[in-house]
Amino acid sequence: MGEGKGSTLLYILVVALSLTAFGFAIAAERRRSTGTIVTDNFNATFCVYDSDVATGYGVGAFLFLFSSQSLLMGVTKCMCFGKPLAPGGSRAWSIIYFASSWLTFLIAEACLLAGATKNAYHTKYRHVIYASNWTCESLRKGVFIAGAVFVVFTMILNVHYYMYFSKATSQAARKTNRASSTVGMTGHP
Repeated sequence: MGEGKGSTLLYILVVALSLTAFGFAIAAERRRSTGTIVTDNFNATFCVYDSDVATGYGVGAFLFLFSSQSLLMGVTKCMCFGKPLAPGGSRAWSIIYFASSWLTFLIAEACLLAGATKNAYHTKYRHVIYASNWTCESLRKGVFIAGAVFVVFTMILNVHYYMYFSKATSQAARKTNRASSTVGMTGHP
């Protein structure tokens, strides 16, 4: 492996965890709870919601993306601790990708968590309705899809962040080694 490319295993894990989160988010969108209006024996109308599986998928997506982000930030020590980054383009790009990945991560997690929470709320919701034109409230289409899109953005930004982070840390290590190797030591009697 070339110097400054980073760990191939880490790339694979970050991508695999992110794609799993993406798959769970798509599954959550496809299995959102829907309600049907039911009238009981007393002529009371209420909503009955179907399965709660989308909530589990949404939470699964949330946890897989969280694991991916935690793994990468743990290895790179959030860019704040550990090896210094060499000044230059790689350091600048790693900072840009770092900040951008955190922004998209927070948006993705917010969408996934909000979708799972809202879906769970409506699944448990039972309310008597005395209105003639009523539809059962449910999670809007696209909440989990928005989360899935931001999961992909986060994955791409994390891969680029780690690539530039690795370049910047290896450049700093080479500069340190070069500086220390030029110091000549001579023996004195």
